[in-house]
Order: sequence, then C-alpha cells, then structure tokens
Amino acid sequence: MYVNVGVQHFTNTAWFEPIVPAVLGDPTIWVLITGVMEIAIGVGLILPWTRRHAALGSMIFLVGIYWANLNMWVNNIPLDGKTYAHHWHVLRLVAQLGMMGLSYAIWRWSTVDMPDSEQS
Repeated sequence: MYVNVGVQHFTNTAWFEPIVPAVLGDPTIWVLITGVMEIAIGVGLILPWTRRHAALGSMIFLVGIYWANLNMWVNNIPLDGKTYAHHWHVLRLVAQLGMMGLSYAIWRWSTVDMPDSEQS
C-alpha cells in the first residue's frame, strides 16, 4: 500500500496538492517528499531487517501526514471537485488510527533480522 500510494505522489502529483497546508509553501515539493517517504517506508516494511525501523517510521509519518487530512476536513477542501461529509472524515481518522495501530504492532513484534550475507 505504501509503495503504491508513494508512486502515485509522482504520477498524479496534482491530486495530492490541494490538501497540503498552505503554511508549508509549495505543495508540489511536499507531495514529492512524502511520496519518497511512503516508498521508503513500504520497502522498509517488506524487508525483514528493516521492518522494525520502518514500522516506527510509519507511526511517525502517519501522525505527521494527518495534518493534510485534517486540513482537508477543516477547510472543506475538494478532491477531484468533490467535498466530503463529516462522517467520511471521521472514517478517515479511524482508518489513520488503525494504520498507526498496525504500525505499532509491526514495530512491537518485529525483530531485527540481518540478511544472510551480513550474519557472521
């Protein structure tokens, strides 16, 4: 999921730009930065020896990135010309909390495994 959405930050940058808080400045750069972060977290979660660190990064990322979702909610910012009712934003918040919980579980129960080539 992370890798897929991260790639979308590069292939459909304009879709993400409206929800970037204006105080951050140029939204394109923030969309690209978060795209790189999402790809890195996704790859990190796939690789056993980086999974624990990536899960911690995921938790931190999800807290930080919620600012954009909250901005969309509070300022009623449309995506693809459509605004969303409050219950959809609440569901998004619940989903975000669920993803944070999953990231915590992965962090908590993952061990740091080294690739066979580095174990000696």
